[in-house]
Amino acid sequence: MGSAKIVEVKDRKIGGDRPLICTPLVGRTEQQLIQEAKSILELKPDLVEWRVDYLDKAENISTVLNILSALRNILTDYPIIFTCRIDLEGGFKKIEKNVRFELIKRVIETKQVDIVDIELINEEDSIRDILRVAKENGIFVIISNHDFKQTPPREVIVERLVKAQELGADIAKIAVMPNSMEDVLDLLYATNIVKEQYAKIPLITMSMSGKGLISRIAGGIFGSSITFGAGKEASAPGQIAISELQTAIGILQKNM
Repeated sequence: MGSAKIVEVKDRKIGGDRPLICTPLVGRTEQQLIQEAKSILELKPDLVEWRVDYLDKAENISTVLNILSALRNILTDYPIIFTCRIDLEGGFKKIEKNVRFELIKRVIETKQVDIVDIELINEEDSIRDILRVAKENGIFVIISNHDFKQTPPREVIVERLVKAQELGADIAKIAVMPNSMEDVLDLLYATNIVKEQYAKIPLITMSMSGKGLISRIAGGIFGSSITFGAGKEASAPGQIAISELQTAIGILQKNM
């Protein structure tokens, strides 16, 4: 990652020598989530992301906190990313803004997660509020952007990643939908530009769907520090199984 700082969480180095593999938890119920978490122990990813927007009772903060404690007890050694994805950028359901932000802050205050994700599309005051609470509690923040319809021009991808960094993100993320292979190249090109010229923090970038699969496998070469692999179920188009990702990335790392 050039001169960008490394974010170290539970002995995992985000932005280190190799891209890390994260798997999503997308269970609708506590029972499903517990089963998913236990299966993750066998899959051995580097990090876990809980997509709480999939949970049937996501609006119930006490329920979420209780499930989080159970997940933390199972995934003792795994960094957990907590994400309540906004419906405008691929969230499983619409959760009222105030509920979403209160939930994220309450989860941060438990210190039972390591990283939280907040979208760049939110109002800056709201983002800064999350950043403040996270800093007070020693939790890292991903500021993310998702486009499920298209791939913006290279300069827009660069601009969004840089803006996330300028707002105070610990990690900047963008995921886009390719409508051509040229779109995939644009995402990788923009990632490399940010890595080489602007990045002071780790980046996460990906081109979604089958067309964009190469970005999930080889994104690390261009500057993406985390890729997402499916556990029991994918949380975004184009995620492949963790074992396949581990094999493919291993081949690249060995021969670079």
